[in-house]
Amino acid sequence: MCGIAGLIQNHAAAPETLSAMRDALRRRGPDAEHIVGWSSQGQRNDAQPEVALVHTRLAIMDPRPEADQPFSNDDGSIWLCYNGEVYDWQQYANELRAQGVQFKTHADTEFILRGYEAWGLEGLLPKLRGMFAFAILDWNKREVFLARDRMGLKPLVYTTANGGLAFGSLVRSVLPAVPKAQRQFSAESIDAYLAHRYIPAPRTIFQHIHRLENAHYLHYRLDTQQLTKHCYWQPHGQAGDWKKELDTAIRIRTVADRPLGVFLSGGIDSSTIACRLKEQGFERLQTFSAAFPGSPLDESPIAKKIADALGLPNQAIPVPLTIAKDFEQIIADLDEPFADPSSFPTWYLAQATTQHVKVVLGGDGGDELFAGYKRLSKHLRTSWRRLLRLPLPRMADMAGKGWRKIVEELRLNWLEAYSLRFSGMTPGQRAFLQPGLKAPSVTYWRYPTIDTLNQLSPIKQLLAVDLNNYLPEYILRKGDLCTMAHGLELRAPLLDHVWAERVMALPNNERFTQPTKKIFAAVTERLASLDLFNLKKRGFNPPLQPWLKEDLQHRFAGLGERLQTHTQGQINAGRVERLVAEYQSRPALAEQVLQLIILDASLSQLAALAKAA
Repeated sequence: MCGIAGLIQNHAAAPETLSAMRDALRRRGPDAEHIVGWSSQGQRNDAQPEVALVHTRLAIMDPRPEADQPFSNDDGSIWLCYNGEVYDWQQYANELRAQGVQFKTHADTEFILRGYEAWGLEGLLPKLRGMFAFAILDWNKREVFLARDRMGLKPLVYTTANGGLAFGSLVRSVLPAVPKAQRQFSAESIDAYLAHRYIPAPRTIFQHIHRLENAHYLHYRLDTQQLTKHCYWQPHGQAGDWKKELDTAIRIRTVADRPLGVFLSGGIDSSTIACRLKEQGFERLQTFSAAFPGSPLDESPIAKKIADALGLPNQAIPVPLTIAKDFEQIIADLDEPFADPSSFPTWYLAQATTQHVKVVLGGDGGDELFAGYKRLSKHLRTSWRRLLRLPLPRMADMAGKGWRKIVEELRLNWLEAYSLRFSGMTPGQRAFLQPGLKAPSVTYWRYPTIDTLNQLSPIKQLLAVDLNNYLPEYILRKGDLCTMAHGLELRAPLLDHVWAERVMALPNNERFTQPTKKIFAAVTERLASLDLFNLKKRGFNPPLQPWLKEDLQHRFAGLGERLQTHTQGQINAGRVERLVAEYQSRPALAEQVLQLIILDASLSQLAALAKAA
């Protein structure tokens, strides 16, 4: 797990540009950092490079300096800059050894590079099981490849605004490579953030920086500057033994040269992982749980019961009641505007956990595979509507509730209306805050093709939308950013693509149950007495009202003016102030107000960075 960046251009990169790219990545990779440079023809030139790779390392496998990156083949003609962890690759490495390939490390980094040498990118990608974002610089073929894992656990953003190509793990690591005149915020992305609380790929907050979608790779030709994008995997079912594959997915993610633990909530997904680890012989594996003392949403007592039933040690991490002193740092670690309230407890949980272990297994992915969210069952009630929509006018509406929300839903077809089941702002609220924005998109999601949708049942259509958007760009982005900010590697066994393919092949009556995820009862017998499947799903919700009324109260002053300035008038100052005033008597608007406060803080930070050299 690491931070990566790089650039290719037709003029020497300023030293401060590369330093700024590296500095943006330091929290992701505290163990080592390196910058390697070349001329445009491939001669090493670290002083005035036209081509450069940047790496900051969190050493998990083979922590020796020999495994540091950027990593090259024997003659220095192919280089790898890689963030992530791939698993179960030794069988393929042994094939290479049988052909005479010699490995000098036991890191997955070297396997990826040696695999590319032997099979090329299209032969390598099907053999990679895990999470990754990487760049391969091939001087022999004068090509560059950028690839992102199937599910989107690892981030990768890029730009061509420098006249070539620049890329990085973070928006903030790419921004220094963008010419100052092209560092504008994107009007569409601001509206997308208001709609979804995050900015879905391929957009970022900056007009000229793009996010590579999950399961895609980029191919860049150094001589022609041609850039093409390719999708290399589509979700599909593959029949097989799901129990065996689940245990495999968990077991292969326990391999590490650093201490290992588990994030344990009171939910089914993380409990299943902990239970299977116990069955596999992990007797003293440390578990970590977020605690909200005194809150009805606190799941730490349930987590403690689960850990006790499994005989595993458990540490409850109290989430602070005050966030004022950490707010700016958390916003910085979230990289660009991102308003999932659970980011805050996740950040604090990671901050405490990294003092004990450097790798944790988490339960992300179960809800997306087994339809665990309440919004899904609610939206399925109107699946009969399909493409039916009513020609109703778009209303600027601050409330976003009641009959107005019904009108909003009827204006959209059924699949578009799914966006209203989430906690972003409604189209009416967005119109209220941005009165001058013309013809905005209903949503900024990536939808499966019509042919794909026509082959799917309604529930699978919704899950396909989630797999393209909510999962990679909301759930997994949060997990990556909040853990990597503290040098902690988060692994997600339930998002192993081989295991996921087994799940997708299951009959509907096994996969979609009431209560949800009942299928896991067969592999969690040790926890049967706790009746976890009938417990109410609580989520991971922090105490928003106290934060807004105390810690963040001072940020209300001038909020509208600042947002109007940063968005060049797109967001109306007076409308913001009216919404904030309405919140004082309508606490239900707390998430929308927090969304605006986060936008203000993030845009303020990014605007300052955009003005820097």
